Amino acid sequence: MSLEWPWALITLLAVPLLLLLRWWFNRRRRKVAVRVSSVALIQAALPGRSLWRRRIPVVLFVSALLLLGFGTGRPQAKVPVPENATSILLAMDVSGSMCSTDVKPNRLTVAQDAAREFVKTQPAGTRIGLVAFSGISALLVAPTNDKQQLLSAIGELKTGRGTAIGRAILTSIDAIAEINSDVAPTGVELDSPGGPVPGGAYEADTIVVLTDGANTQGPTPITAAEQAAARHLRVFTIGFGTTQPSQMVCTPDQLSGDAGLRGDGRGRMGMGGGGSSRFQLLDEPTLKKVAELTGGEYFRAEDSEQLVEVLTDLPKDIVVQQKNVEITSWFVLPAVLLVLLAVGLSLWWNRALAIPAIARPD
Repeated sequence: MSLEWPWALITLLAVPLLLLLRWWFNRRRRKVAVRVSSVALIQAALPGRSLWRRRIPVVLFVSALLLLGFGTGRPQAKVPVPENATSILLAMDVSGSMCSTDVKPNRLTVAQDAAREFVKTQPAGTRIGLVAFSGISALLVAPTNDKQQLLSAIGELKTGRGTAIGRAILTSIDAIAEINSDVAPTGVELDSPGGPVPGGAYEADTIVVLTDGANTQGPTPITAAEQAAARHLRVFTIGFGTTQPSQMVCTPDQLSGDAGLRGDGRGRMGMGGGGSSRFQLLDEPTLKKVAELTGGEYFRAEDSEQLVEVLTDLPKDIVVQQKNVEITSWFVLPAVLLVLLAVGLSLWWNRALAIPAIARPD
């Protein structure tokens, strides 16, 4: 449990001050009482009241003040976030290197198949968003639980020039900001430092980046990760593909026209020269750093089986989340009930004392 306004606990000083004031009034009342000549006669005329009856209303009232004083600090507690309140932004690399055939038939096809399996295995109600990135990044599907829309968008992915991992993370942040008011968009400057959140109080929404290369343009992945960390968003990164250079071949429907690929005379498209290893280098240190900065995790997949396993196992790490929720009402409501009970008991017992005096004949 934590407090949003810890300085407000100063209001608890009202409790000892009120107790001191009550003691002072009781002392003065005893001094006045000794001036009455026949105190014994007055005490005999009134029914007695036990010590516990006199103290119970006071104890209840003091307890209520303590609860209210603690409630002014706006206490917060970590509670599990339901699955239907979380969103997973899947950012998929569609750069030209995804046409590499080191993973048969090519990386993009395998990644599409794994992404479809990931979507299909999610529990009903889980929201998933799709971001595609090459030299630019775009939100293809805003977070939704419409699996058919997601499957269709995954099947229509096309390659492009460049790799902008940083832009993909920033695009994912903005997509989350649209549906989560607790997450500021990327244009807003925050004072929160980057790095894992103490106590693991992350937002319910998560970013998953699947890439086979290194950032070639736009903001660096580390800069984007710092933006995500400042917003308490976790980023899970997946490095895909082998380290062996291979020919890059994509089908015509996987090409956008700007990937720098040409026809091979067999109804397929590929890059001349047997492929270029320059476009197939995986920047694992950066991907690991991104995950570390945001409290996520890095995974490595070299073939279709490993990639499917990584994606389908991700929800075990993502869905189990905690979120700070203000619980002021948990203190205010009991405090109000205690005050009402204290007042009610006090009035009832004082009424019992007053009835004999009213009924006594002159």
